[in-house]
This record gives sequence, C-alpha cells and structure tokens, in this order.
Amino acid sequence: MARSIYIASAEGDSGKSTVALGITNLLARTVGRVGVFRPVARVADGSDYVLDLLIGHDAVDLTYEEAVGVTYEDVHDDPERALATILSRYHAVAAKSDAVVIVGTDYTDISGAAEFEFNARIAANLGAPVALVVHGRDRTPEDIARVVEQSRAELEESHARVAAVFANRCDPEQLDAVRDVLPAGIGMGALPEDPVLVAPLLSALVTAVDGTLLSGDESLLSREVRAVLIGAMTPEHLLEHLVEGAVVITPGDRSDAVMTLLAAHAAEGFPSLAGIILNGGFATPDPVSRLVSGLGSSLPIIATPHGTYGTARRAWGARGRLSRESQLKVDLALSMFDRHVDTDALTELLDLARTDVITPLMFEYDLIDRARVKRQRIVLPEGEDDRILRAASTLLTRDVCDLTILGNETTIRSRAAELGLEIDAAAIVSPHDPELVERFAGEYYELRKHKGATLDAARDRVQDVSYFGTMMVQLGLADGMVSGAAHTTAHTISPSFQVIKTVPGTSIVSSVFFMCLADRVLVYGDCAVNPDPTAEQLADIAISSAETALQFHIEPRVAMLSYSTGESGSGSDVDKVREATRLVRERRPDLLVDGPMQYDAAVEPSVARSKAPDSPVAGQATVLVFPDLNTGNNTYKAVQRSAGAVAVGPVLQGLRKPVNDLSRGALVQDIVNTVAITAIQAQGQDSPAEATQEG
Repeated sequence: MARSIYIASAEGDSGKSTVALGITNLLARTVGRVGVFRPVARVADGSDYVLDLLIGHDAVDLTYEEAVGVTYEDVHDDPERALATILSRYHAVAAKSDAVVIVGTDYTDISGAAEFEFNARIAANLGAPVALVVHGRDRTPEDIARVVEQSRAELEESHARVAAVFANRCDPEQLDAVRDVLPAGIGMGALPEDPVLVAPLLSALVTAVDGTLLSGDESLLSREVRAVLIGAMTPEHLLEHLVEGAVVITPGDRSDAVMTLLAAHAAEGFPSLAGIILNGGFATPDPVSRLVSGLGSSLPIIATPHGTYGTARRAWGARGRLSRESQLKVDLALSMFDRHVDTDALTELLDLARTDVITPLMFEYDLIDRARVKRQRIVLPEGEDDRILRAASTLLTRDVCDLTILGNETTIRSRAAELGLEIDAAAIVSPHDPELVERFAGEYYELRKHKGATLDAARDRVQDVSYFGTMMVQLGLADGMVSGAAHTTAHTISPSFQVIKTVPGTSIVSSVFFMCLADRVLVYGDCAVNPDPTAEQLADIAISSAETALQFHIEPRVAMLSYSTGESGSGSDVDKVREATRLVRERRPDLLVDGPMQYDAAVEPSVARSKAPDSPVAGQATVLVFPDLNTGNNTYKAVQRSAGAVAVGPVLQGLRKPVNDLSRGALVQDIVNTVAITAIQAQGQDSPAEATQEG
C-alpha cells in the first residue's frame, strides 16, 4: 500500500507548493514511483499551477487528469458525491505509486472555515497523515504558535492526524525563535520568506497588462521581476531609480526614456533590467524602432494599450508562483527545503526505507547529495555558454560545490543577470590574467620542455581555456574541471594527458558511462576514449572501472566482454580478453572478475545458468568492460536508445585529478550531473603524486 502525506493549510498564500515540491523531491531520492494527487483542483483543464509544478517532476509519471480528484464546482454541487469521487480517484493513483503527495486546496473559492474542514475530512477518509503549513508573514513566533494550535485542533476534531508542521514565509531573522515554538516531535522546519519565490515572472506581467512582445528575447520572459517602476521622469532621474531585475513602465511615446533604459541595461555598473513596458497604446516612432532593432538588445520590450495607472495596477497585482517555468525558483525552493527542514526526521515520519531498486532519478539525486558532503572547487572553462551559466546557477543555489568560471567577468555576470540566474558565489577568472598566465606558463614549460616547448609558446598555450582550466587543477587552484559543451573531446582532455597524467600503476586514461536502467545502474567501460586497447590496457580499464563503480556505491562485479563465453570460442580478439582477465585477477585478486563473457551471460541470470553456471559474475555483472571502442560505443548507444536507459558520462578515469568531458549537445542537467560526478571524484583524490608517464 502506498504511503501518503496530505499537505494542508488553513489559509491561502502559505507557500505550501514549496513544501509539496520539497517532499516530492525527498520521496524521489528513496522510492521508485512517486504519485501526486490534488483532491480539489481549481480547474480540470490543466491550469492548476501547483499540480502542473508537481507532475512536471521527473519522479512523477502521471497525467494531469489522473492526478485530479474533483473541481470546486463538483464540491458545490454535491459534497458527499465529490468526496466519494476523490477517494476513488486517489486509490487509482495510489495503486501505481510507492508514495503519494496529496496537496490540499488553496482558498480561492468557498469560505476558509468550510474549506479547511473539507480538507480535514478528505485527509481522514484517505487515511493520510497531515503536514500542516502555516505562513509566518507579518507574524511573530507567538502568532505562528497560536495559528498552529488552532489549526491542529480543527484538523483533529475532524479526525485527521497532524504528523508534521511547517512554518513558511517567516521573517529570516526569527527562524530560530519560530522553530522553538513549533510542536515538539512534529515541528519539521521554519522556512524564510524569499523575495525571488514570490516575484512574478515577466510572462505573468505580460498577461496581466494584455501586453504584446515588440522586441527582445522571448525566452527572457521567464525571468523573475524584482520590482515594478514607473519611468515618467527625465532620463537623469530615471537612472537614479533603476534596480536589479526591475520592469520599467513608461509611455510609448517617450523615446528618450526607452533609449535611456536600453543604454543603462547594456552599460557596466548599471542594474540589469527584466523588461520595459510601453503603455498608452502609442506606436513607437519608426526611427526609434529601427534604432532599437539595430542595437540587437535582448531586453524584452512589451506594448500595452492601458494607461499608466491601469498598467501599473495590473502589473503590481501579478502573482509570483513557484513553477517549472523558472528553474531558479525551483532550485531556490529545493535548496531552502534542504537547509531548513529536518529531512531525516521527515523521512522517518514517512517511514521510508530505501528500496534495492535504483532508478535514474535516484542515482542523480545521490550524486548531488554526495557532492555536498565535502565541497569541492570545480572550474568551468566555457563561461560564455548559457547552458554552463544555467547549470552553474543550479549548482550554486543547491550548494553542490564551489565554482570558478573562465571568461570576461563583466560579460559573464551581465549575461547571467539578463537570464535571471544566481551566480554571485562563483569566481570569474580571465584566462588572460597576467599573473596566472605567467605562473601557468612557467609550470607548463617545465613539464613540456623535454618535448621542445618554449616559454613563449607556453604563454600562448595556457591562455587557451582548456589548458588554463587544466593548469588550475594541476596547481591546486581547482579540484576538478568540466568542459566540452562548446569544444571537442580532444580539445577538452588532451591537456590533461600532457599536464595531469595518470595515477601510479595505471598506464592509460579511459572512460565509463553510468547506464541508468529502470531498476539498476551498470558501469560500461571504455566507450569513449581508447579505440583498440591491448590486453594490458584492457586490464587497466577493468581495474579503473571497478574502482569508479565502488566510488559511486556500485558493488563491482566485472564482466570482461567478448563474442564468446568461457572456453567456447577462440581467436585473437577472444585471447586478448582472456589474457586481460588473467592480468586483472593477478593484479587485483580482491575483485570479482570473469571473462571472456557474452553480454547476455553477464547480465541475465537465466542465460548465465546455461552458459556459465560456475561463474561468480555471470548473470549479476555490474561493470561491463568492452573489448574495443567500436563495440562499447555502439552498445551504450543501442541500450540508451532501445531500452530507454539514461547514460551519464563519459566519466574519465585514470587521471591523478578529475577532468571530465561534456557532449556538445549536453543539456543543463547533464552538466549538473557531470560536475557532481567530478566533485565526488575529487573527494576521493589523495594528495598529488608524481606523474607515472612522460605524456
């Protein structure tokens, strides 16, 4: 039977969507299938923003229709029939879920007292413990305690059991005092008010003012609006009032104001604006339109037919909501939940035992959690790529690691501000910094002078972002590097072969992919680097892959793959794998390894019983070592596409310090995962050792 939790509030604007998202995320780390249920939705047409937020979570596999109980109209028409429908539809969701997050109503319809009582009845009939959320906005800790006591009494009067209490949107200066007044044993956390979470998106303002986008980057409509200003003053006074993330409302015939705002937005030392709204229905003069177009500014300019007062009133009334449209809001909400909620106590309350199944999402969350344990410094050389900046915002907001981004600081910070990203905590370093260039050039020259390198050539070489980032890792200014979103694999990893070199006892740098299947994670090596390894190199790859698996909490059972199993085949290719298997056993007798072995015998128990009944690995292999790049690369892609597996990698192994390559088609989440992996690899690094090969 699915475990469940009913998130309820006795009032509107409590911010329970933040709590709901946090609990959904917590469940996704532990159970395979998370269900979401909204007993009473605003509407059944897909526009309930809380439900839309939650079913968009990667751990939830439900349609909007499946997750809805009834509408407010149904409750008005016949409350008892509506309750029966809610129970029936909830059980349908529970039947296909390991745990269900139930989100109560939002107080947008019937009277608060009646609505709260109906929530209590639903929770009692579903047998779901209640997580009570109260807001602390403009309330003292004592006020919050009284609201909790009253709300808890009302819930229990209707036979609903309150199992957890959250105080949300509290004064950041009073969090400790609020936590102290929450009920002992069930007070799970006090969360602060965050202006970003309540800030409306620019798209919401466009809708509110009946606006039309005249120019600018449409994707920037998802930026948060931090302030709404009326720009009816002269340019010099207008500049004095600009603030970061503001939307400025100005009459459409004020060409001087428009040009002033565009210039300020682009200028160093002035705030980055979220947008300009031209009110009054005035057509922008043609010369001004052409000038704006010629500037190529990405700042959204919106036209509205309403006057100044009507536009301002509509803009100020736009609500800020937690939604998937804003990754920054999602990241902030999850970070806030992790920092301010006792997740261990909440997990125990929900009685969640970790399953043996490891889903792709559970693996990704484990990466993030483990990277946080001991923060590492990762350098990202490709600071002019928006994907890198978006990933950096997520990594920093979620407290995953410390970051150094290479590039021009003004350009990078301006672009991040324009995208509405939070990268203030990142260090921005120019690859042309004179002091660092001289230091790196001297080090590179010493490392490569036996290959004919000169000091002048070294100065030029280390200003390449890949070499610059690699030198930062080599000299301890960063613990690892991730690149490749905008550069080739060779450009990314060749410097590490020359500078960082391999760990003692390993002759080759290789790679693995973590292949996340529906219920487990396998390690594939080498699928990205070495075209045709020798038996000795294949043994190195197997040992490195086993060590990588162990580092990521995967028990290594190594299958050395070939086109035959055991002694059934012959030929030079099979002999190479057989010799590699012998070498692994000789060098690492502690490892479970067997080969040569066919793929089906390695992973399928029924085939293993027939082909290799005495093998300690067959049928349960977790590390699969391919005989060559052709086989490995094609196999991982076939499994990825045909079996729907999530391929995380390639992850380089064998280097003294971690450097990892991204696909040039990498998504933001791919970058986040790779940085987390690199941070975990860095956690396991010993102090720098002497290079074992000349490179």
